[in-house]
Amino acid sequence: MPESSFPRRNFLRGVTAATALSYSRVYGANERIQLGLIGCGERGRYDAGNFVKTGNVEVTALCDIWGAQIDKAKLDAPNARTFSDHRALLDNKDIDVALIGTPDHWHVPITIDALNAGKDVFVEKPLSLTIEEGPAAVKAARINNRICQVGMQQRSGKHYIEAKREYIDSGRLGKVTLARTWWYGNGYHLRKAPDYLKTKPQDLDWAHYLGRLKWRDWDPQQYWNWRAYLDFGGGQVTDLFTHWIDVVHMFLGSDVPASAVAAGGVYNYKDGRTAPDTINVLLEYPAQFTATFEATLAPGINGAALEFAGTQGRLYIDRQHYEFHAAGRGAAPVVVQAAGSIDMDHVENFLECVKSRKLPNGDVLAGHRSAQASHLGNIAYMQKRRIDFDPAREAIQPF
Repeated sequence: MPESSFPRRNFLRGVTAATALSYSRVYGANERIQLGLIGCGERGRYDAGNFVKTGNVEVTALCDIWGAQIDKAKLDAPNARTFSDHRALLDNKDIDVALIGTPDHWHVPITIDALNAGKDVFVEKPLSLTIEEGPAAVKAARINNRICQVGMQQRSGKHYIEAKREYIDSGRLGKVTLARTWWYGNGYHLRKAPDYLKTKPQDLDWAHYLGRLKWRDWDPQQYWNWRAYLDFGGGQVTDLFTHWIDVVHMFLGSDVPASAVAAGGVYNYKDGRTAPDTINVLLEYPAQFTATFEATLAPGINGAALEFAGTQGRLYIDRQHYEFHAAGRGAAPVVVQAAGSIDMDHVENFLECVKSRKLPNGDVLAGHRSAQASHLGNIAYMQKRRIDFDPAREAIQPF
């Protein structure tokens, strides 16, 4: 699907929550939701497993462009029907939910197809490959009255929600002027294609995999480690920063940057990748704070977290715990450990909303906003200049 299919306009002004979420389907108390998995790689299979763990979902359809991935998914869903084209899967009226775990360049096209087919959608982050795509996905969710959750699981994490309530909403952190984020040493972006992929498997449809992208001959590394190539995704910025900037948006209630600058490059891993192995992004928001992101694939340092600097203290948070350090000397920090799984919390929130028709925690609009912020960082990096973004043009009326 060409990028020109997603014109950059505000389609959403004037859409109300009541209009967006009206729906006549009522699930019985013990009725199981029928799920179709599109993209049967590691993440897709992991997500599907979490859905099954709830006890309310049955995986009844599987789709992938490589038969070997479908075979792996069938180990946990032996009775599921199989497809090589997502559109054929979506033609099945008995499928309630589409779970999309494909590479990024397929997220929006498949999401829109699924929404237009009447399915509720859980799509992995980032929502979009380009900054222009997001509004079309939001529009499709709204006009089709569908629930669309993006896989930004911090939105549903209990300790994230608690930290926001206790220190941001209460005012105990004071005025936040800086949100600092980092993600170091993520080895997933350094994966090497196995030797058995040197020759393309006969049951892998490379042309379909490429889709709307420019043709290139079979390249096992671009298939296996696609996050290292900007044609397929946005590197560490859209893969990792999207999670953290979404927490910033969630906590601070401001989700459209006014400007972006970035610097970085392929400084060490000169293996043909086009996404930088080291990157720094700085966003400025109209609410008078900045948000930063630091990332490097070099293994010299590791870790991933956020830190909010406020006039009354600082709040550190990661996926395991949060810490509040009051300003001034002598105050003991408050440390709270996470409980449960934020991934399961996010899946359960989505399933609750499938039945209640309420907006989910990681609604498609929030997904668009956080992907948009990440895309601005990548655009600034690629164009080697400051990007000034007009929030008024992108502002959307509340739902």
